[in-house]
Formats: sequence, structure tokens, C-alpha cells
Amino acid sequence: MESASETVATRTSPARPRRRFNPDRLIAIAMIIPSIVAIAVFVYGFIGWTGFISLTKWADLLPDYRWNGLENYRRLFMDDERFQQSLLNNALFTVFFIGACLGLGLLLAVVLDRKLRAEGLFRTIFLFPMAVSFIVTGVVWRWILNPGTANQAQGVNLLFDQMGLGFLKWDWFLDNQWGILAVVLAAVWQMAGYTMAMFLAGLRAIPDDLREAARVDGATEGQVLWHITLPLLKPIVVSTVIILGHISLKIFDLTSAMKVGGAAKPGDVPGFYMYETTFRGNYFARGAAIAIIMLVFVATLIIPYLISTFRAEAEA
Repeated sequence: MESASETVATRTSPARPRRRFNPDRLIAIAMIIPSIVAIAVFVYGFIGWTGFISLTKWADLLPDYRWNGLENYRRLFMDDERFQQSLLNNALFTVFFIGACLGLGLLLAVVLDRKLRAEGLFRTIFLFPMAVSFIVTGVVWRWILNPGTANQAQGVNLLFDQMGLGFLKWDWFLDNQWGILAVVLAAVWQMAGYTMAMFLAGLRAIPDDLREAARVDGATEGQVLWHITLPLLKPIVVSTVIILGHISLKIFDLTSAMKVGGAAKPGDVPGFYMYETTFRGNYFARGAAIAIIMLVFVATLIIPYLISTFRAEAEA
């Protein structure tokens, strides 16, 4: 039998409100289910399929699902000199590309932050390259940097000839040592405006009172930039590095359009090598292994950033 106290508590405790049927919630769930299914199948499902293919012996047009373990990965890192060179090229491209974009973007942002009279015009000019794709950028810069022949110079070399500066003629992106810098030049031309916009937005978010107080205390413009502006721009720098690093690690279309890839060529990168290995050589298992390696590199860059972002949002 229930005690008197339990009976009183039961009678006096308020009844729990019943959850009412919410059609809007059901409609919202129904709307996102197709996207969830599509992502699960066409993103994560295909990633899993690519990972499986990389562990097989598929090296012809006809599928071959015989188990090969990590042999494809071992051959890439131990025996394939072209793949190793493509990794080195990609590392050099990433370092120079990110460094040049950050430096040039910050410089342009600092200049525009001084509220120039034609600021809108300059912003449009600097952001214009982002309106074209990497394919278009590659074709244009390939024409600009095309050295031509010994009898007929082209591009920049033709300009040097007409200006009487023939001693500056160079093979540009055909040079085995500096060819990757030609790709960097084209990529920086396209993405420097983006970094400029990111830094300019960060500069405009910094209160003018902070910098003005530092100037009143006798700080020079360089000290204001180094001790006040740059520390406050750290989140912008991190976000920009993540985005540019993601672009650089999977670069393919720019090098393909400039046609600096291929065996023993300075512009060969893993993305271009993966394309040639898979769709021209029909080595599907090896090409899948290259794709998984590229995925791991990108994930290594992005996942720590996402984890730190989620933690910061949870603590806020």
C-alpha cells in the first residue's frame, strides 16, 4: 500500500504536459532526409568504395577485386619516384602559395584600410580574378609564360625582346627547377584578392580606439601593426590558411590547364598524377590509393580546425 506522503505527493505533483504533434518538425526532417541520404551515398559511400579499391589489384579496364592489402601504398612511397616528386612539388606549391597569398593579401588590405578615395574600384580589381575558374587562369598564364621558340619568342619573352631586354628571356614553367613557381604565380594572382577581402574584413572589425590609443602612447605604425593588429587578426589568418591549404593540397585544374604536369615535369602534383594513373593508365587501384592519400592530407589539415571550432562554440 502507498504511504500517505506518497499519495499526497502524487496528487499534488503537476501532471507532465503531453508533447503535441508538431507538423513543422516532421516537415523539416523530411526535407533534410534526401540531402542526408545523398551525402551518405555519394560522399562517404564513394570514399569507402575508393578506399576498398585501393586495397585491391585492379589494374585494367576490367575490375579485379582480389585483395592486395597495403601494397599499392607501399609502392607509391617506396618505389614510385614520380609520386614522391609530386609530393615534393605539392609541398613547395603549398608553402609558396599560402605565404605569398597571406603576405600580398595583408599588404593590400592594410593599404585599402586607409580608406582610399577609389577603394571600391581597387577592391573590384583585386577580387576580379576570383570570377574566373582555375582552368581559365591556367590557360591565360600558360600563354603569358609561354617561352616560344628560339626564332619566335612569345608571351613575356616577346615583351622582353621588344624592349631590348633579351637577356631576361627564360623558359619559365618549362624550367625543371623553377617551373612550380610559375604555377604558384598563377594561383596567387587568382587568390590574393580573396585573402585581401578576408584581412580587410578583419581590419574593419578592430576598433579604431585601440590603434589610436597606441599611437597616442608613441607607437609607430609598424608597432601598431605587429603588436595590436596582427594578434587580433589571428582567427582570420587561421581560417585563411585552412582554406588556402585545402585548395593547394588538391590542386589539379590549374596544373592541368598550364600543362606543366607529367613525368619529370616540375608542375606534377598528386592530383594530376592520380588522374593520369587512373584514367590514362587504367591503374585504378593505384589511382584510388593516391586519392586516399590526398584525402588524408586534407583531413589532417581540416579536422583539427573543426574540432577546435566546435570546442570554442561549446565553451562560449
